[in-house]
Amino acid sequence: MKVPAVIFADAQILEHAVAENTLDQVVNVATLPGIVGASLAMPDIHYGYGFPIGGVAAIDAQEGVISPGGVGFDISCGVRILKTNLCYTDIKDKIKDIMGHLSFSVPKGVGSTGKITISKNKMAKLLQKGAHWAVENGYGWEQDLEYVEDNGCMPGAEPEHVSERAFKRGYDQLGTLGSGNHFLEIQRVEDIYDEDAAKQFGLEPGQITIMIHSGSRGLGHQICSDYIKVMAGASAKYNIQLVDRQLACAPLHSPEGQRYYGAMACAVNFAVANRHCLAHWVRLSLEQYFKQSASRLGLELIYDVSHNIAKIEEHTYQGQKRKLCVHRKGATRSFGPHSKYIPQAYQEIGQPVIIPGDMGRYSYILLGTEKSMEESFGSTCHGAGRMLSRTKAKKTVRGQHIRDDLFAQQGIVVMAESMSGLAEEAPIAYKDVKDVVHVAHHAGLSTKVLRLKPLGVLKG
Repeated sequence: MKVPAVIFADAQILEHAVAENTLDQVVNVATLPGIVGASLAMPDIHYGYGFPIGGVAAIDAQEGVISPGGVGFDISCGVRILKTNLCYTDIKDKIKDIMGHLSFSVPKGVGSTGKITISKNKMAKLLQKGAHWAVENGYGWEQDLEYVEDNGCMPGAEPEHVSERAFKRGYDQLGTLGSGNHFLEIQRVEDIYDEDAAKQFGLEPGQITIMIHSGSRGLGHQICSDYIKVMAGASAKYNIQLVDRQLACAPLHSPEGQRYYGAMACAVNFAVANRHCLAHWVRLSLEQYFKQSASRLGLELIYDVSHNIAKIEEHTYQGQKRKLCVHRKGATRSFGPHSKYIPQAYQEIGQPVIIPGDMGRYSYILLGTEKSMEESFGSTCHGAGRMLSRTKAKKTVRGQHIRDDLFAQQGIVVMAESMSGLAEEAPIAYKDVKDVVHVAHHAGLSTKVLRLKPLGVLKG
């Protein structure tokens, strides 16, 4: 180990991490060349490919490595939240109808294809421009760009380093929700812990929000698969001793490292454009349903934040400013006030941090902190974190029972393309996000602003 391993957890979270051997992965990451500070694990930690999910590693951008295992397969999977000027009393008797309307309007599910099919040339431009491409082509609002990480476009994208197969997998998946843990939720603000910050977001109790969780779809998955093979050879080429072959990596400034970084940035830009288009379908759908414009409905973006990403950032470490390649796998930025990386509107309070939970409980909005900048390179948890594998969840519960029970017991309307897929995402398959957020809040990695209760859930 070149640095210590640090886990942010309570006793129950730590016990589960020990039981599934996830702590070994945290230790293994601490052996990577160029890692600084510590190998970090957020409180939503669970077993992943190479890195644990919930793993964070800051690696020197000049002398260190980059690893696809530290980013993951669903590159730039992320969360976007829209506010509305609707309140719960406005829609409580209409939720099923609204969800039906959204289900018809939003493409979703395994291998789903969208309403946008583009050529290779247009795709290359999209991969370089991100959400800006979506706006230029009539999908989404330009004013939203300010409230997306990197203003909706990660620099350094190099489409020539994306394989033909990855291109093909992305051609017809723009503006699609996908499957697995991806979702679209109608939620209401249930509890507020920081009234000033909630007011800055324009939210109050009972107000309706819409959360979108999706990523780079097949394109990002293929890029990861392609470069895991490349990095296996690169690790041997550069005499990097691996304690786990799933940590295959290359020096960031090597040809292999630069090619992966350029391709990964393409996947990030695809993912952000994807969520931009999904928000566009939501606005159009609700305009049709309520017969009012999206502007009148107050459908404004609060923030869009990514996880499963590696970014070159400047951090103060041991009293000096250093450029680091921060890998956040199942972790998200949590930048404090006055950071150059966050929107002007949030300079005084810090970056919004969106933490989705499972469909039967709740989600949270938090704020980034100065302490996070000092202790975790501006990182925090990204969600609840799994307790059961997808296979075990399917053996334990039936999707139809989950759907029926959530409606009968809580009035939550769930619509899904696959009952088998719904079983994989059962609430019992996840930690209670309240416990995860409690650890993040009291560790100072991010501070609670408000809690959101699901009313309607759309799954692939």
